[in-house]
Amino acid sequence: MTLIIVTILILSYLLIATSNLTKVNKTAIAIFAAAVGWVLYICYGTDFVMSQHPDEYTDFLGGAVPTSSAVKHYIAQNIFLKYVGKGAEIVLFLLATMTIVEILNNNGCFDFLTELMRTRRSKKLLWMMTGITFLVSANLDNITTTTMMLVVMHGLIPNRRYRIIYGCAIVLAANCGGALTVIGDPTGLLLWNNGAVTASRFSASLAVPCVISTVLPVLWLGRMLPERIDIEWSMPYRGDDTNLSRWQRLLMLIVGIGGLWFIPTFHNITKLSPFLGALCVLSLLWIVNEIVNRKLMDVDKMIQRRMPRVLQYGVIQMMLFVMGMMLAVGVVCETGAVTWLARNIDFQIHNIWILGVLSAMMSSIVDSFATSLSFISLYPILDIETISNWADAGYMMSFVQNGDYWKVVAYSTAMGGNFLLIGSLSGLALMKMERLHIGWYFKNVGWLSIISWLIGLLFIWLMTF
Repeated sequence: MTLIIVTILILSYLLIATSNLTKVNKTAIAIFAAAVGWVLYICYGTDFVMSQHPDEYTDFLGGAVPTSSAVKHYIAQNIFLKYVGKGAEIVLFLLATMTIVEILNNNGCFDFLTELMRTRRSKKLLWMMTGITFLVSANLDNITTTTMMLVVMHGLIPNRRYRIIYGCAIVLAANCGGALTVIGDPTGLLLWNNGAVTASRFSASLAVPCVISTVLPVLWLGRMLPERIDIEWSMPYRGDDTNLSRWQRLLMLIVGIGGLWFIPTFHNITKLSPFLGALCVLSLLWIVNEIVNRKLMDVDKMIQRRMPRVLQYGVIQMMLFVMGMMLAVGVVCETGAVTWLARNIDFQIHNIWILGVLSAMMSSIVDSFATSLSFISLYPILDIETISNWADAGYMMSFVQNGDYWKVVAYSTAMGGNFLLIGSLSGLALMKMERLHIGWYFKNVGWLSIISWLIGLLFIWLMTF
């Protein structure tokens, strides 16, 4: 049964990797793998529980006779819900940030970004879009940022060839900016929720590599642009005809984005899950929204939405995909197969840098979050005091809090999504919006993304000495 469950996960990875060809939604694949995996697990629940949790199950029984119903209750309450909780932490955080973006967008708070890009100089516009996307993605999830910036770019640039070039820069900046912080990408959020990294140390370690992975490909993209390009300017959207003043829109932007910056501090002070901090920011922004729009609360205009449906649909898909992968990988962990694989990797490879390269290659064709989740699940977070006297303490230090392994995997899987575009939801959004072919992208951008990632990985390696 363990082999069957593992095979289902492997087949799911293959279907996710080929979803661009088969046209099968990767979210549906992840959810199906999770559901089938847990059903099969609970069918052989007694064997798995006695193998992995014998003492805990004995305590749960409290002297009662073990029955089929008892083991199912134990799995549902003590094993399954643990993975549901881990997935829900990320999903609720994404839901909160998506709603924050929707409120800000509907009130025209992002008009400031469009106003900054009023130039016909192609390279200046390219770097403005890149810089804005990089900074926004570090505070929001990268699929939300990518879709929002692609919509802005699509409204500015009429020429499809130039839109492809600017779109590539947006995807690169979104993936790199998201990898910079613990709240900008589901992988960083997973590591932060698990206690594998702290927010400040994580960002400080990946700042230079993420900038390198953004700057070098964008420099190359700039060579494909003429000196000046045609731009279509339209009246900035003010969000449901609210006619908010500039200071009101600026206030809402500060509450929304500034509140997200405060979430790491909230987590450090309270030790509560980061999604609660995101919900607090959302509640404050909602109150401010109702105050500044109080004259429109009872009119029909308030239900008119201009938020692109592709953004909402994309983020909802990402939330369901995260939950599906968390449950699918979780059931494989509970079979003991992951522990067996980790022991063999330690014996055969025993090098976190090789694992980083493998994770990048895998994420380029499968999915960055699915890949990072698989590699993160291989090892527990070790206590630095317990390994100080181990014979292989130097290698094991890579798996303590803020250890090199977590940073290498997070960076490599995020950058792997830039190699072929199909490894990240941001890249898939660009491919669908501009009908971009993988071959063109790799020939013009992907190969340089690989070089940039290797340079960034070399920098992380040098920083370990």
